[in-house]
Amino acid sequence: MGKAATLSNATFVRPAKFYISGFSDIPHVKYFYVFLCFVYIMTVLGNGLLLSVIYLDKTLHTPKYMIVFNLALTDLCGSTALIPKVLDTFLFDNRYIVYEACLSYMFFVWLSTSVQSWTLVIMAYDRFIAICFPLRYHSIVTKPAIAAILIACLAGLLDRLSFCGSLVIQSFFCDHGPIYRLACNDNSLNFIMAKVGITLIICIPPVLIAFTYICIGKALSRIASREERVKALKTCTSHLILVAIFFLPLLGTNIAVQVFVSSCNIVNFYSCIACDVKQLFHCVLF
Repeated sequence: MGKAATLSNATFVRPAKFYISGFSDIPHVKYFYVFLCFVYIMTVLGNGLLLSVIYLDKTLHTPKYMIVFNLALTDLCGSTALIPKVLDTFLFDNRYIVYEACLSYMFFVWLSTSVQSWTLVIMAYDRFIAICFPLRYHSIVTKPAIAAILIACLAGLLDRLSFCGSLVIQSFFCDHGPIYRLACNDNSLNFIMAKVGITLIICIPPVLIAFTYICIGKALSRIASREERVKALKTCTSHLILVAIFFLPLLGTNIAVQVFVSSCNIVNFYSCIACDVKQLFHCVLF
């Protein structure tokens, strides 16, 4: 049973609840939920330890570790927003979720993803300044400057949609794409914003990161000593691994959505792994 809301002479039908279909007819799926529980516990412990070390060790109160602290905090919040609810939904079979809670769920999951994406860009900026402008690093990369970038570093349009047909979300959480496709009124603006969101979170950040590493490569090529080049490159290794762990699964998920259109279980399984496991690896690398 839904409810109606009126805005600017337009009436929108609000459903009381959505049904998250997620994983269906998968044998021994409970083992996967146990694995997710393990991933969440290790993510909380790992990122909690990393946050504590950075907070307590005054020598780590630098711009570089402000960025690391922000990434660890975002990983912790992102995992907490997603995994416990996934376990509650499927392990305890609480698949109905009220409309407002669904929007909040989606907001926090995608907010953490977008912040993680742009935090990796800021890390690339930090490495770029450190290698290309080493003498000016401490004057350019200051704590106030990094804080301002982090604060500056997307959920509001679903509230204009009407849902008068199916309320079954073909995903393992309240994802924007599967929800707006259920609407029975014009959802073209949501389609456009979905493409904009993908561009801002998945496409632009890797391009910017690649650009910074091209500049870093040119700067390293001007260093005469091979040992110095290797030493400078080693400072970028962990960041490059983080970039690969974060963006390759996201790109793979979007490709899987196009390839396995008829197999929701494959897409949901791959997406869930991509979303959850990468946040565990972040704290392991640091």
